[in-house]
Amino acid sequence: MGETFIPSDAAASPLLDERALSKLHWRCRRGLLENDLFIEQFFTRFEPQLTQRHATGLLALMDLGDNDLLDLLLRRREPEAALDSEEVREVLGMLRQGGSAAVQSR
Repeated sequence: MGETFIPSDAAASPLLDERALSKLHWRCRRGLLENDLFIEQFFTRFEPQLTQRHATGLLALMDLGDNDLLDLLLRRREPEAALDSEEVREVLGMLRQGGSAAVQSR
């Protein structure tokens, strides 16, 4: 299948507890269905192993507007400037793994 984007130093980052996961789900609600499909697939696939490091990257992506986020998810562009961090690139890779198939099947 596809490779899983979990760097060796991710093991040092604590797993998210149920409350933190609930807050993360709430923060990830989007106005654009395509983004929601990527995010839904992300949580379905990776929720049990999400760490604080992943939450940091995901929250940075959630600060983007819907169209900017979709451009990143569909590989129309890559993270730049302050958004270009290890955490963001790692989570973006995870989001891209299953989400594009969900969007295309829609």
